[in-house]
Amino acid sequence: MLLIGAFAFLFPFYYMIIGSLQTEPDSSPAGAFPNPGNLTLRNYSDINSAISLGRSLINSGIFTGGVIICTTVFGLLAGYALARLHFRGRGTTFAMVLLVQVVPFQLLIIPLYVLIVRDYGLADSYLGVILPFAINTSAVFIFRQFFLQLPAAMFEAARIDGASELRILFRIAVPLCKPALVSVVLLSFTGPWNEFLWPFLVTKQHDMQPLAVSLANYISTVSSAAANPFGTILAGACVLAAPAVGLYIAFQSRFSSTDIDSATKG
Repeated sequence: MLLIGAFAFLFPFYYMIIGSLQTEPDSSPAGAFPNPGNLTLRNYSDINSAISLGRSLINSGIFTGGVIICTTVFGLLAGYALARLHFRGRGTTFAMVLLVQVVPFQLLIIPLYVLIVRDYGLADSYLGVILPFAINTSAVFIFRQFFLQLPAAMFEAARIDGASELRILFRIAVPLCKPALVSVVLLSFTGPWNEFLWPFLVTKQHDMQPLAVSLANYISTVSSAAANPFGTILAGACVLAAPAVGLYIAFQSRFSSTDIDSATKG
C-alpha cells in the first residue's frame, strides 16, 4: 500500500520531467513512456530565452533568502521573549500570535498594498516583496516551544553571572536550538519560493519578478507562440520545483530527526 501511495504521489513529478523533455507534446497515457528519439532539451532553452531563467531565479532567491533571514531572526527574538522573559501581557501577546495564524493572507492584501506601494513607495523593490513575510507566527511558535523545553536553571545561572538577555540568547539558547532552526528554514522556504499573488501585485518590471510570476506571465502571454507550449511550461515548472526538492533531499535526515525529537521530548 505504501508503494502504491508513493507511486501515485511521485507520478506527476515524473510526468512533469518527461513532458519537459519531449519534442512533440503527447498527452495520451503513452506519453509517460516516450520514444528516446522524441526527447530534447530545447524546451529549457526556449523558456530561458522567453523569461530569462537566470534573472528570475536570482529574484526568487533574494526574495526567499530575505524572508528566511527575517523569519529566523524575528522568530528567535520573539520566541525567546515569549518563553523566557516575564513581562505584563505575555499571555495576551502569545494569544494574538496564535490568532494571526487563522487570518488568511488574502484578507490583508488590499491594506498591505496600499501601505507598501502607495504610502512607502516600495513597488518593484525587493524590500516591498519581503516585508509582508518578514515575521512568521509559525516560526515564533516553534522557537517558543523549543525554548520552553530547555532547563530554566541554565538561564538563571547565566543571569546570575551577569550575562545580558541577548548574550544568553545567542551564546546559550541558539546553539541548543539547531533542530528548531532547521525546521524553521525548511518550513519558511517553500512558501516564499512558490509565492505568486503578492509578487505579482508589487512587481511590474520583468527584471524584478520571481520565477513563479515570470512563468505565469509567460503562460498568459507568449506561450501560444512557442513551438511546444506544453513542454516549455513544464520545463519552467521543473526549474521552479528543483531547488525545493533538492533542499528537502539534502536535509531530509535532519528534518526527520527534528520531527522525531519534537514528538518524543517531554
